[in-house]
Amino acid sequence: MTDPVYIIGIDLGTTNSIVAYTEADVESAKAIRLFRVPQLVDVGVVEPRDILPSFIYMPAGHELSGDGLALPWRRENNLIVGEFARQRGAEVPNRLISSSKSWLCNTLVDRNKPILPWDGPEDIVRMSPVEASAIILRHIRESWNYEMASSDEHLRMENQEILLTVPASFDAVARELTVQAAETAGLPNITLLEEPQAAFYSWIEAAGDEWRKKVEKDDMVLVCDIGGGTTDLSLIRISEADGELILERIAVGEHLLVGGDNMDLALAYSIARKMAASGSKLDPWQIRGVVQSCRNAKEQILSASDISEHPVTVLGRGSSLIGGTMRTSLIQDELESVVVEGFFPTCEATALPQRQQKVGLQEAGLSYESDPAITRHMAKFISQHRTDEQGAGSRLPTAILFNGGVMKPESVRQRIIEVLRSWQANGADAPIRTLDAESFDLAVARGAAYYGMARRGRGIRIRGGLNKTYYVGIAASMPAVPGMPAPVKALCVAPFGTEEGTDIAVMDQVFTLVVGEPVRFDFLGSSIRQSDAAGSIIEDWQGEIEEITTIETTLDGEAGTAIRVTLEIKVTEIGTLELWCASVEGDRRWKLEFNVREQEQSNGV
Repeated sequence: MTDPVYIIGIDLGTTNSIVAYTEADVESAKAIRLFRVPQLVDVGVVEPRDILPSFIYMPAGHELSGDGLALPWRRENNLIVGEFARQRGAEVPNRLISSSKSWLCNTLVDRNKPILPWDGPEDIVRMSPVEASAIILRHIRESWNYEMASSDEHLRMENQEILLTVPASFDAVARELTVQAAETAGLPNITLLEEPQAAFYSWIEAAGDEWRKKVEKDDMVLVCDIGGGTTDLSLIRISEADGELILERIAVGEHLLVGGDNMDLALAYSIARKMAASGSKLDPWQIRGVVQSCRNAKEQILSASDISEHPVTVLGRGSSLIGGTMRTSLIQDELESVVVEGFFPTCEATALPQRQQKVGLQEAGLSYESDPAITRHMAKFISQHRTDEQGAGSRLPTAILFNGGVMKPESVRQRIIEVLRSWQANGADAPIRTLDAESFDLAVARGAAYYGMARRGRGIRIRGGLNKTYYVGIAASMPAVPGMPAPVKALCVAPFGTEEGTDIAVMDQVFTLVVGEPVRFDFLGSSIRQSDAAGSIIEDWQGEIEEITTIETTLDGEAGTAIRVTLEIKVTEIGTLELWCASVEGDRRWKLEFNVREQEQSNGV
């Protein structure tokens, strides 16, 4: 791969996707800019937009005639991505794929099977959540290559340094599927970055050198990122060393499948109740269309201060689709009432999400949170991480950074601040400050591009160094002894304090890897041994190194084959420890992945 010309940040969002970029070379570096993504906005009309709505519309046969759906780089186009897909999908909802990102983390379905659009008509060709995500990324790649690289292959997106963001709470499988989607889209070399961290990086970039004046030593910043599909909560601590402020990510919340999608559905049911009161009862198919129309109305109201009301279309069910169409409207006061009171109710600091008794049989759709009250989820998250390092006292966040389209209404932000302040002890704590975001929609993509700069020494990095030394168990090579298993030595694979984004290679030692049959890998850790280097082998480790977890798996290969390998380790930006076993004789590689942060949190860090 040639040296990249650009650093590109891609926010593959549940509702909207955004691309930001800057020059990779320090000498030619300019400000971070948005790539305006060309897309169909109407039949025969292609325009560049700051935002690519993350929607895919699958046209019926009669819609494919002529050149109305053609793109400059794809004349034969049987899938519509972006703004026109969203508009057309509101009219024909059963041909629309939305929230494909949320489907990537749905453990109740096979995410590589063609299941979308969910409840689509029988004549439609379905696709998997991975394929749907890949199609959105493919549109981004092809549009970039058309606009930016038509005369220079070196400028093609696949040749650039790409930071692709994911929710901080994505599990290992969802992250791997995101990588798989990127590879399918023609982007084989990407780095994943957590969305809340990207949002904070965007704040640093916008604040410039002034960021040090906006936060203080011992500040605890809550990053509240609520997008179309998920709610992401993270805590960043401000500390000091050698007179310089240091940023440390210390906690990441659980995966919460509650966000703008839930709010769109709540608004749709509010519209349905209003219409039922006037004698027009909507059926489930019509409500699906209203959901899409409410999403569009909500975004229009939230994105323009001079719009207080937006029309909502309700599709007819008779033979005349146009003639049977009904219209109503979504009013700003109604929108804010449904969103604020329904999703951000006041609650105590000790509140927990409410668990409703589940129905025995359920549809295998998206596993939304049973309690949509985000403030209660927030109370649980903060209560789990309030104790300071000495185990004394209790701390609330001292500052908050909002991100995500849901955060646009001032009434929503104000309600969250009011709830947080109500948890303070009799006003003894200092008022919670708000770190002003430059853009709730665009911050994640811009922050991802900034992180790419920071990795090259052109910005501030958030620390997330390992709080333990990590090891993998290695069976000793010795003659078998009856009744005594071979001793297990501890091989250091990630030293204490290793920063996220670090690559480590243990190339001067060769190990034997067994493939093709069930084997186990023991991961170990130590808070005591902080000076062991990568590649160190500790024979007598009892009492200083503890067992953390065991991964049982069968690695691909001929049964029982022993392969000589070297080890490569990567501590990723999303908090995982990747252990790669690389064959000495060939180019085969096997990967094991271990989530460091889950272990940190389970141990009270």
